[in-house]
Amino acid sequence: MFDKKDGMNYAPKGKPSPVVKENEFMIAAIGLDHGHIYGMCNGLTEAGATLKWVYDKDPAKAENFKRSFPSVRIASSEDEILNDPEVKLVCSAAVTSERCAVGLRAMNAGKDYFTDKAPLTTLEQLAAAKEAVERTGRKYMVYYSERIHVEAAVYAGYLIEQGAIGTPIHMDGFGPHRLGAPSSRPAWFFEKEKYGGILCDIGSHQIEQFLYYCGEDDAEVTYSQAGNYNHKDTPGLEDFGDMILVGKKGTTAHLRVDWFTPDGLSTWGDGRTFIIGTKGYIELRKYVNIGDKDNSTDHVFLVNDEGEFHYNVAGKVGYPYFGQLILDCINRTENAMTQEHAFKAAELCVKAELNAKKLEY
Repeated sequence: MFDKKDGMNYAPKGKPSPVVKENEFMIAAIGLDHGHIYGMCNGLTEAGATLKWVYDKDPAKAENFKRSFPSVRIASSEDEILNDPEVKLVCSAAVTSERCAVGLRAMNAGKDYFTDKAPLTTLEQLAAAKEAVERTGRKYMVYYSERIHVEAAVYAGYLIEQGAIGTPIHMDGFGPHRLGAPSSRPAWFFEKEKYGGILCDIGSHQIEQFLYYCGEDDAEVTYSQAGNYNHKDTPGLEDFGDMILVGKKGTTAHLRVDWFTPDGLSTWGDGRTFIIGTKGYIELRKYVNIGDKDNSTDHVFLVNDEGEFHYNVAGKVGYPYFGQLILDCINRTENAMTQEHAFKAAELCVKAELNAKKLEY
């Protein structure tokens, strides 16, 4: 049972909705440095994938993973997985700066790749990933979980597709996270060159949502800033950052991320999204609706010309991304997410970090 207050190990579980038969689509996990690997594998196995292998350099991590997925086999090496022709998709939540290298090895071995966000930390890695996709024909997909693994976020996409707010023109995204005790985090989490900086790391979620909800295939980071306000004992950590983006079509976004979730909050972060359209607006309260006694999640608020609406969609929408991803890998389609979209969000989060003004406090 994962602690709702622990964002690093938060792994949503949904209802099984298989799109393939057992043993029809084999997957494996390599690199268990971030707890998101559990959510990634939950989503895929609920959609029918068979988790065959797991490997991590730390045997204890692999053993712990097996407790959640008892049927998985612990590989003796990464190569044992990459040389298995039955494995079609490799999943990884390695150290952020190492995720691209895992993906390159997986694609070179003929596997599709599914990585935790942020999918990479440098523009050089992005270029290498693009080259490998073009050369191998394999996929380099990304677990942008704050949209694809949140029912409120999925439902917002449906509302926008139906024209509920007209044409989206602006998004405000807020991604606060709980840091917890520094001792509960691995050492790499506090090394900027390894986690990529706050705008690259948790900022990637917000950028991806902006591109998706506002229907943009390109954007410019017109302003970004980041700093360390209250964690001077870990100088490599950025605990606050925000940015402004302008899409190619002219839509705009203001996105803020931080590590200042107070201990009194019932969940790991009060993630919220506001989407303004030409005929209405949507607010998402993803993980908590403060003050509600039932401690419920996945609240969607809609206001348009028809009136005011509040939808609590927890347990009602599901997570279609994972089934779509499996079928995309089988059919070589792009229904879950296009490769261009996955890479554009990655590019912009790296650029936001590279160009960020350093906040001093």
